[in-house]
Amino acid sequence: MAQCLRLRPPFLRSPEAALQHKKPAAICKLSVRGCSLSPEDAHKLVRKVKEKLNKEHHNLPVGKNGRDDEELIFWFLKDRKFSVEDTVFKLTKAIGWRHEFGVSELSEESVGNVAKTGKAYIHDCLDVYGRSVLIVDASKHFPGEHGLDEDQKLCAFMIEKALEKLPTGKEEILVIIDLRGFRTQNADMRFLTFVFDAFYYYYPSRLGQVLFVDAPFIFKPFWQLAKPLMKSYASLVRFCPAKTVKEEYFTVDTVPTNFRE
Repeated sequence: MAQCLRLRPPFLRSPEAALQHKKPAAICKLSVRGCSLSPEDAHKLVRKVKEKLNKEHHNLPVGKNGRDDEELIFWFLKDRKFSVEDTVFKLTKAIGWRHEFGVSELSEESVGNVAKTGKAYIHDCLDVYGRSVLIVDASKHFPGEHGLDEDQKLCAFMIEKALEKLPTGKEEILVIIDLRGFRTQNADMRFLTFVFDAFYYYYPSRLGQVLFVDAPFIFKPFWQLAKPLMKSYASLVRFCPAKTVKEEYFTVDTVPTNFRE
C-alpha cells in the first residue's frame, strides 16, 4: 500500500541541486537516451540556454516554469539531446503556451464543471512501475458538451496533477484510456490532437505509456486517423483488455475500482 501514499515531490532536481547531493557517485554522470554529460557540462548548457532566452525572448515570464527556471531548462535539454538551439526553440513555445493558457491558474474549482463528469481523473495509487496514473473514461466524453477550451484545461490540469504525484526518481506517467462503452459520438479528433500535442510540445518525455483498453471495432477507423497525429508517441500505445490492466499494471490492493472485476 506504500504506492497509495500521495507523494508530492518536485518534478526534478536542477543541476545545482544534484551537485549538492550527499552521494557523489549518484551524480557523476547524467545519462539520457544514450548521451552522457558531466554536471559541469550540464551547468554550461543550462547557462547558455538561459542567456539565449534572456537575450532573444526577454518577454517570456520568469520564475517557476519560466525562462530562468533551471530545472525546466535542464529537462528540455535532456529531451532535445542537449542541443541548445533545439531546446530554446521548444522551450520558447512551451513557456509561451503555459503563460497564454494560464496553466498556473488552473485549479480544482476552475475545472470542476468538466471534472464532475468523471471522464478524467488521477488514480489514488501508483502502478507497479511507480508511475502516477491518469485514467480517461472515453464513454463519458461528448464533444461540444462543455466546449473544447474547457476540455483542454481539464487535460492540462490532470497532467499537472499526475506530475505532482510522481515519487522521487520517477519521471513518466501512465495514461489509461478506457474504451469500454465507446461510441462514435464520443470520438473527438480535435481534443485527442490537443492531448498528444500537449505531451509532445509542452510536457516532453513525461508520457511513459498509453493503454487503450477494450477498444471496440468502431474505434479502429478513429485510430487510423489519430495515429499519425501522435508522432513518436504512437509507439507508446498498447491495446489491451481490462484484465491486462488489472494483472500487469497494479497489485490487488492498488488496481483502480473500474478494473477490479
